[in-house]
Amino acid sequence: GHWFWCSQSFLRRYLALTKMAERFDARFLFHLALLSLLLGSANGNGLKVGFYKTSCPDAEAIVRQTVSSYFSQDPTVSAPLLRLHFHDCFVRGCDGSVLLNSTATNLAEKEAMPNQSLDGFYVIDAAKAALERACPGTVSCADIVALVARDAVSLVSSNQLPSSYFAEARSVAVCGDHVESSVPSQATGKGNSLYQVHTGRRDGFVSKASEAVANIPSAFSDFAELKAEFASKGLSVKDLAVLSGAHAIGNSHCFSFGKRSNNYTGKGDMDPTLDPNYAMELRNKCSPGINTVVEMVPGSSTSFDTKYYDLVAKNRGLFRSDEALLQDKRTRDYVYARLHAPESSFFYDFGKSMMKMGKVGVLTGNTGEIRRNCALVNH
Repeated sequence: GHWFWCSQSFLRRYLALTKMAERFDARFLFHLALLSLLLGSANGNGLKVGFYKTSCPDAEAIVRQTVSSYFSQDPTVSAPLLRLHFHDCFVRGCDGSVLLNSTATNLAEKEAMPNQSLDGFYVIDAAKAALERACPGTVSCADIVALVARDAVSLVSSNQLPSSYFAEARSVAVCGDHVESSVPSQATGKGNSLYQVHTGRRDGFVSKASEAVANIPSAFSDFAELKAEFASKGLSVKDLAVLSGAHAIGNSHCFSFGKRSNNYTGKGDMDPTLDPNYAMELRNKCSPGINTVVEMVPGSSTSFDTKYYDLVAKNRGLFRSDEALLQDKRTRDYVYARLHAPESSFFYDFGKSMMKMGKVGVLTGNTGEIRRNCALVNH
């Protein structure tokens, strides 16, 4: 408590942040920075912002540079990298188990039906190789997955983030002691970051396809199923509404939603909750036996914004799980609120929920290991 009352120093920094927030109309960034001022960078389960500050100072910059390199060649890589983090955390927690290969005696998570369309493993491998050259045996694959997801979504939303804000916010100090703002200097690499990533995860030893099938939310889930699945990970109904916003970017194959437009009840009918004109568009694209790729937000699949919620409100969400957000007042209210609220409020919510999800079931301290190869356990 003592440091908080260094009033003159704190007030100076507080007013500086307020001025920046007004200048850039970025209240969500101000709140993230202020939260760091008040709470510091550690959390209760062994993770903290800047975990590798001493052991591998350039770790987060190396990851960002790797992601930036692939993103510059193919912006569509962002969605698969974000999806990897979701699918990792929902099975055994955020322990890198989604990266493990199958063995002669075990079918791994990546072989499960919900994971067979996962992509972006090559980016994880490239980041790991670069980190092993710089700091052998130091940075976990689980942390790489979390950092890559943050960097991927940050790059695809970079037009919303004023770099001058971060340049000033990183210099904020409380009572003369430097603390990390919403973007720690070692985390920036190239470009700005949408939220902080607490690091210090260790890698798990187990990966089972059956557990992926049992734990990863389905594109066909209704609200009750989604609520239960998120609650089992310590995530709230609001987290469900917020994290569904990840569907703003990326594509999907017809098998993930085709039933809604082609054969909803087995009688060749359409899902009555789906806008009929949109359903007809999907039917034309997803002829039986053709597994076409469709943008989740038509014309905007590489721009992270709130257009997804506009579509859901118009009954044009691609998945049944998108429509499920309209089945409960709490999630429905969140969807409709996005239609009029500044996008910055969604970015703030998304950052908070991603940081929360990133702490699910983590291994820290002496548990787990630091894999040398993300696809293989060390022994």
